[in-house]
Amino acid sequence: MLAYCVVGIIDMIISILAALFVFNVPMRGSYWLLFATSFLFLFGSLMWGIFISASARTQAVAFQLGALTSFLPAMQLSGFIYAIENMPFPVRVLTYIVPARYFVTIVKGIFLKGVGLRILWHEILFLTLFGIFVFFRTARAMRQKVA
Repeated sequence: MLAYCVVGIIDMIISILAALFVFNVPMRGSYWLLFATSFLFLFGSLMWGIFISASARTQAVAFQLGALTSFLPAMQLSGFIYAIENMPFPVRVLTYIVPARYFVTIVKGIFLKGVGLRILWHEILFLTLFGIFVFFRTARAMRQKVA
């Protein structure tokens, strides 16, 4: 998991540098808060991947579950591509269980608006609780798989 964490952090740094120097997007918030919340999201996402791997019987099933439960919802329901306000009500309700929704809100808030913990604490709390929940579910799934 450490290797994937390093790759995720390197990807985050490359994305920030591209935003700053290629697209000339000004950074208005705290780099430390952006790094900490990105790590929180990365931790939850990696734990989710390990949970799926521990729960699935084959690699093909794990791959499909990973795409269906993380990649597709993250792209479609996070507010990254489509504005959540423009989605139908049942779909908007569904977005509340997608961790990427909270991370997109955090990144927009820190990077573009310069807001901090006082404004983003709900989103940070959700990512923290998600990471803790998935960590314990993953540990349990791994114990069952090994036993």
